[in-house]
Amino acid sequence: MDEVRSIPRQRESASAVLAPRRLSPLLPRRPGPRLIVEVDGSPTGHGALVWALREAARREGVVVAVSVLDDEPADPLSGPVTAARAEHSRALERAEAQVLRAIAETGVHGRSRTCVLERPVFEALTAASHGADLVVVGSACKTILRPAVPRTQARRLARGA
Repeated sequence: MDEVRSIPRQRESASAVLAPRRLSPLLPRRPGPRLIVEVDGSPTGHGALVWALREAARREGVVVAVSVLDDEPADPLSGPVTAARAEHSRALERAEAQVLRAIAETGVHGRSRTCVLERPVFEALTAASHGADLVVVGSACKTILRPAVPRTQARRLARGA
């Protein structure tokens, strides 16, 4: 009789072990690419925005359309806060209008964001794209962004052979 009673106890413990586990979803190691485009209203700026939207659709990335504000306000006698807010909102509206025009041309939806940057921030990003080190310091970590050093052509052929 003891043997019969021990079998159901083993089944109860086995069913407790086989309970489904809740797993957290796997996230990609690297976030999708971001393509930063300065939108200034020029035909070349529009062409760059159209290209970036198509490239973002191909690479599953996001286009960040940036309208850049100059360092100095247009009218120094106007109130600093009011003039800055008005200029910021006008620049954001211009950027959004240009993005809508590019979306209508390409048909690529949901892959764009718009923002307004001050000139020093945009110059730091541009310098990083031309080879300067850019150190991003956040509350949780510090990261240095450096351009990748290209491998020599002979090394590429040797590994692919």
